[in-house]
Amino acid sequence: MVKIICTLCLLMMVSACSTTALLVPLVVIPSSNYMTRDYYEEAYDLYDANYRKSVDFQEHFIPRVSSKIYVREFNTQKGIDKPIIILMHGFPDSLHIYDRLAPLLAKHYRVISFDFLGWGRSDKPDNHVYNSKSLYKDLEAVIQYFNFEKVSIVVHDASGPPGIDWAINNTNKMETLILLNTYYYRMDGLITPEAIATFSTPSLKRTILRTGARVSNLGWKIGYQNQLSKFFYNEIQREIMLPVLTYQAMDIQNAFFQLNDFLSEEADLRYETKKNLYEYTGNVKIIFGIEDPYLNKGVAHKFDEIFSDSSLYLVNNAAHFVQLDEPEKVAKRILEK
Repeated sequence: MVKIICTLCLLMMVSACSTTALLVPLVVIPSSNYMTRDYYEEAYDLYDANYRKSVDFQEHFIPRVSSKIYVREFNTQKGIDKPIIILMHGFPDSLHIYDRLAPLLAKHYRVISFDFLGWGRSDKPDNHVYNSKSLYKDLEAVIQYFNFEKVSIVVHDASGPPGIDWAINNTNKMETLILLNTYYYRMDGLITPEAIATFSTPSLKRTILRTGARVSNLGWKIGYQNQLSKFFYNEIQREIMLPVLTYQAMDIQNAFFQLNDFLSEEADLRYETKKNLYEYTGNVKIIFGIEDPYLNKGVAHKFDEIFSDSSLYLVNNAAHFVQLDEPEKVAKRILEK
């Protein structure tokens, strides 16, 4: 019975992430060892060791309820007196999507990246409620821990709604709000990624997929890689980062499933309160990878229309992970006055 469930999971996971004209080639699996946890752990450890040799940062574990949030602070010795910028990841990924951008910004900013609870190296409590409110409180915990008085915030993907909410609720603490391929509600032009659409829609298919993912990581890893492959434009970065993000993705199901459960409801609620965006008068920079088929240039233009003090930058040769595809271009736009 377990084998039947796993087989169904594998087939449906691939199907869920492959029903689009924008499909990239499936991840090649040369042998069964390629998909083991040991393989990905080794790949992750090698990547992380090399990164630590080349980039200066300090690690923190910030208390949040009875858990801890994993945080990286870049160039601390040189950056204490610099302006603050906080980098927020989306899902299903981690702070590693900023690995190329953070060092560039750290030349001018004191840079903070962190993993939300349930993701990356942060704790993953079983009894936690994973939704936008949780992401909002994670951000607040980071800001309070460092006692920051003024911050710039970079949001990406699903961190957009809580990050934008925090900016709206704390205008006196905001410098610049920076939007990277993100959303706030069901915005015109937005196309939901195939895997997100599948896992956020109640159905027998979703139930089978979730059951299979909890029984075996094989189908989960294949589906995960097929979806994330479409988030990159830069093929080299895809090859480098997929094993890194896949390794961390083996333990995020609880947070991922819950965030999907709340996704539609939260999008509807934010549509009702979208007037708050029109009333926000702070500085906003909108930097979108133009090759993103999901959170695309139509969404970017909508943000530019909504915010009263915004600048719009569309980045060529970049997709959903614009900060990995073209970090130099993103850094240049962020640093521009």
